[in-house]
Parts: sequence; C-alpha cells; structure tokens
Amino acid sequence: MSVYITIDGGTTNTRVTLVRDKVLIDGVKLSVGARKSIEDKEILKVEIKRAIETLLVKNHLGEKDIACILASGMITSEFGLCYIEHIMTPAGIRELHDGIEKIYLREITDIPFAFIRGVKLSAESFESFDVMRGEETELMGIINADYGECIYILPGSHSKIIEVDAMGRIIDFSTMMTGEMISALSSQTILKDSVDLNISEIDNEYLLRGYDYSGKEGINKALFKTRILKNFCGRDKKEVYSFFLGTVLCGEIKQIIGNQAKTVVIGGRKQIKNAMAEILKKRDSKKVILIDETAVDMSTSIGAVRIYENI
Repeated sequence: MSVYITIDGGTTNTRVTLVRDKVLIDGVKLSVGARKSIEDKEILKVEIKRAIETLLVKNHLGEKDIACILASGMITSEFGLCYIEHIMTPAGIRELHDGIEKIYLREITDIPFAFIRGVKLSAESFESFDVMRGEETELMGIINADYGECIYILPGSHSKIIEVDAMGRIIDFSTMMTGEMISALSSQTILKDSVDLNISEIDNEYLLRGYDYSGKEGINKALFKTRILKNFCGRDKKEVYSFFLGTVLCGEIKQIIGNQAKTVVIGGRKQIKNAMAEILKKRDSKKVILIDETAVDMSTSIGAVRIYENI
C-alpha cells in the first residue's frame, strides 16, 4: 500500500491531497498560490505546512506513513517552494519521472518532497516557444493510450492545447489565457453588469452566434455586442453568457480546428468543456471525447503518482 501527499500549486490556489493506492482520499484547498508568494514566499510555506498537518491528523496518519510528497505546478517556479528548470519536449511519463527533483524541506515537514518538472518547447523564437507547469501532471492523470495521436484540451486560467504522439508524449502545445480573460472581462470591464459567471447551462444557439460573430468581426467588436444583447435586445442571462463564452473561445477553437489531429480530448470544468465540445461538433468534424468530472478532479493527484511510480 502506497500513501502519498500531492501538491498542485497554481497561480492563485494550491491544492493538497492525500492519495492511497491511486485513490484520492482527502484534500485541502488553499487560497494562496504563486501570485501571493511574489510578495511573501513564507505565506505559501506556512499554509502548506498547516495543510499537511491537517490531512495527517484528520486521517490518523504520521509523517512516516507517507511515502513522499509529490509536488507539481507553479510550486516549482521562482515563486514556489523549490525552483527547478523545465524539461524539453518530447516528454511523457518516463521523461517526467527521470526529471524528478527529490529534496527535504525540514521547515515544513520531515517527509521527502519529489518535485515534478514542468515542460517547455524546444524553439528558436518567441513565436514558437511555450512553457507549462502543472498541466503535464494533470495530463498524465487522464491520458489514455487508446486515443493514440490526438490533442488534449485542458481549460483553466491558462488553457492548454497539447498534442501527444502515439507513445503518449507531449510533442507540442500552446497556451491561451482563456480563463483569466473570462474572469477579467466579466469583473473588470463594462461587461460586469452583463455577464453572469454563475450561469451553469449554455444556450447553444447563442454560443454559436458568439463564436461565429467573433470569427467574422473580431473579438473586440463581438465583446461589446454582449452588452448590446443584454441592454438593448432583452436577451436573458443564459443567452448573454453563452454569446460571451462563444466570443472568448473563438480563437482557441479555431486553433484546435486548424490542428491535423482527428481526435480532441477535453478536460476542465463543465461549462467550458461542454461549450467547447458543442462548438467543435457543429463547426468541425473531429471526434470529441469529454473527460468526466470525477476523473478531472483527480487528474493531477493521479498523474503525480503515475509519474513518480513511472507507470
């Protein structure tokens, strides 16, 4: 029986979980990430130490019961617990396993840490250069050899379009600030009064209208039409949100459509995942596979264990 603690360090949040025999047992979500560490790195250390202690006490475990702490994401950046360089593509489970950095951080715990490196593209110019920290671990938690060569979409604050080869290795990818764009536009612009992010369902007609209009007229013009729909056309909240979402997703969807892969696997939260799938099904011929919510929720924890155990 193998018991691990995993840490998924994000830009704004950090998730600490307890995994036993590849099953997620318990978890703690911290409202602190790399962004807060820019100001004070000690905050992250204190919160992670507290989260580890909470999981151990709650589950009647001692430090010696934990094989290792598997850490990935922004926690390996210059604003995390331990800065380590990325590995280069192509990168699969074997390459990620070989790149693990094992150290002790006694000020936090006596349990050894295994830091999983991020991945970067081998490129000669900024146009073709890209990096990831955390998504490689999330990917390894949901990757399926039966899908073969395909692209995986991992929606998030920084959405990733990841191309994998037949061996399950990351060979190319690109990053889009889709999640941050949605958040910023809906809270920091004039659209704050128009877009309700609490909407849980999509109006497919208006989703496609937003996508098509943005593709034809550009995102700037399309975004203002979101306000027009709400204030002057009397459309309801679901229709307005759907048009807005189709508008913001347009650039990402067009890149996916432009990829030669015949299969698209989409993770992430329900609203974005389902919206992307709907647009792709109506505007392209690729096979679309959706990862279920349970698998998505466990993906980073399970991916970390798979990488560490090299399986």
